[in-house]
Amino acid sequence: MSYKSILAIVGVDQDERDLHAAVELCREVAAHLSVVVVQLAPPPPMGDAGVIATVWLEQSRTEQERLGADVVRLNELLSQTGISCSVEGKFLAMANAGDDLGERARYFDITVIGSALKFDPDLKSRAVDGCLFNSARPMLLASSKGTLSLRPKTVMIAWDSSLEATRAVGAALDLIIQAETVRVVLVDPKADTRENGEEPGADIARYLARYSAAVSIDQLPSMGRPVAEVLQQHAMDISADMIVMGAYGHSRIRERIFGGVTRSMIEGTAVPVFMVH
Repeated sequence: MSYKSILAIVGVDQDERDLHAAVELCREVAAHLSVVVVQLAPPPPMGDAGVIATVWLEQSRTEQERLGADVVRLNELLSQTGISCSVEGKFLAMANAGDDLGERARYFDITVIGSALKFDPDLKSRAVDGCLFNSARPMLLASSKGTLSLRPKTVMIAWDSSLEATRAVGAALDLIIQAETVRVVLVDPKADTRENGEEPGADIARYLARYSAAVSIDQLPSMGRPVAEVLQQHAMDISADMIVMGAYGHSRIRERIFGGVTRSMIEGTAVPVFMVH
C-alpha cells in the first residue's frame, strides 16, 4: 500500500526532533501528517471530597491550558514546513487513553511513535498498547539512532512462521519489495513441518523472492542470549534500516501483556521497528 496519511503521537512540550523526523517521513512519500498532542489527565486523588475535587479540577485546568498552548505552538511550527499537516490536542484519562488513541489510529496508514516518548512512560505504554491492539494498523517505532524512512534500503524480517509475523510481512510488503536487501532472520529455528517447515525460512523467502530477488535467510543461534538482543545486534551488524516483526500479546481485562521479545523491542532498539499485531 502507499502511505498517504501518517499519524504521529507526541506529548506536551516534547522534544521537537521526533516531530521533525515525522515531517521528513511525510515529505519522503508526499503524505499528510496528523499530529496528536496528548496530555494524560491527573488521576483523581483520594481524600476529603470537597477540598480534593477543587485541587484536582484546578490541576486539570492547568494541564489543559498547557495542552492548548502546545497545540498552537506546533501548528505554527508545522505551518512553516510546507507539507500537508494538522495538529489536535487530546486530554485523556489514563484508563481510556490507549483505546482512544487506537481508535484514532484506525484512520491512518501508519502511526509513528517517536523515541522521545520514552521520557513519558505512561503515555508511551498507552500509545503503543492502543496502536497495536486497537487499530488494526501498523506502527513504526522510532529509535534514538536510526533514521526513519518508508523507503528502507535494507529490511530485516524477524520471522518465526507465526500469524503475527505473517501479518507484519503483509502490511510491510510495499516497503519490503522496494528494498535493495531483504534478510529473513530466524533465531534458534527448529525444522518442523507444522511450523517452520523442513527448511526454516525457505517458504517465506520463496514467497518474497517472487517480488524481490534480494532475499536471503539468516539462521542465528541465541547461545543463551535473549532473542530481542540477538535480533537487535544482527540488525546493527547488517546495517538494517528497519526491522519488520509481529507484536505478541494477549488481553487481560483492560491490561495488555506483551511477549518478551515484543516488550524488549518496545523498550528500546537501535533500529526503527515496523510492528503489527
